[in-house]
Amino acid sequence: MNKNHVVKSNQVIEASYQLSAVEQRIVLAAISRIPKNQPITDDELYPVSISELKQLGVHEKTAYRDLKEGINRLYERSINLSIDDKSIKMRWVQEIQFLDSQSVIGIRFSKPILPFISNLSREFTKYALSDIAGINSGYGIRIYELLVQYRQIGKREISVENLRTMLELGKKYPLFADFKKRVIDTAIDQINEYSPLNVTYEQKKTGRKVTSLIFSFKEKAKSISHQNTDIPKEFYKLTDAQINMFGNQLSRLHELSHLAKQGESYEDLAVTIKDRLKDPKQQKQFLPHLKNLGFKP
Repeated sequence: MNKNHVVKSNQVIEASYQLSAVEQRIVLAAISRIPKNQPITDDELYPVSISELKQLGVHEKTAYRDLKEGINRLYERSINLSIDDKSIKMRWVQEIQFLDSQSVIGIRFSKPILPFISNLSREFTKYALSDIAGINSGYGIRIYELLVQYRQIGKREISVENLRTMLELGKKYPLFADFKKRVIDTAIDQINEYSPLNVTYEQKKTGRKVTSLIFSFKEKAKSISHQNTDIPKEFYKLTDAQINMFGNQLSRLHELSHLAKQGESYEDLAVTIKDRLKDPKQQKQFLPHLKNLGFKP
């Protein structure tokens, strides 16, 4: 997986769209399969397998379910691109196929999107697919891409308004405090934990209102660049009783409702959370909530 790279035009990096972490992993895995320096057409079908998603942080027990549910949602998704003075809306994919016997799905990208994800010679961003393994926040993956676009500079200022548009937040998190907590801080925590970058940011105000965010970032030292494969320092081996109790409590928290699949019950979400509490890479996102619920390391 380390040799697979994602190449996107900067227009796609800065476009307005909303994909979940699983949907983004599917798109990125498929993009990494597009051959470089070869003519391609929208007739080509790109396979994505369970093993690829597991390498990108999807839980083993739910990988194929996530793959199928993610590709079905992706089929309905669109992306809004700004090109010169035009705004263009297009679909990501035009066809999906399922090969259940091999736990593989196939993606046929839409014709209009192909020029922005293949055979790029200028104004593009490239990074290793393994960079985003472990990041389970869809916003985290998007913000990581926006930062690596400026990798050579190490700093990027983005207005709050533009960032909300890129993430297609609409009316979600209208208060800056909520936007900061649930989008920015979660994304930066995961980028710092799992990606090759160390990121900090500061808020820029116009009057009393925060209008821009200034991100500063640099590459981690090579000796720790693959720390996402190790068990994080702050991992706690919970007892079965603790996992059962806290899994049930966490599934009821509004702050974690975004983890639920469409139509999923609290009980189903609790099962997913309990699995993640056992996973060294997944547990960290729940630690602040666990401590609020009375967990004492």
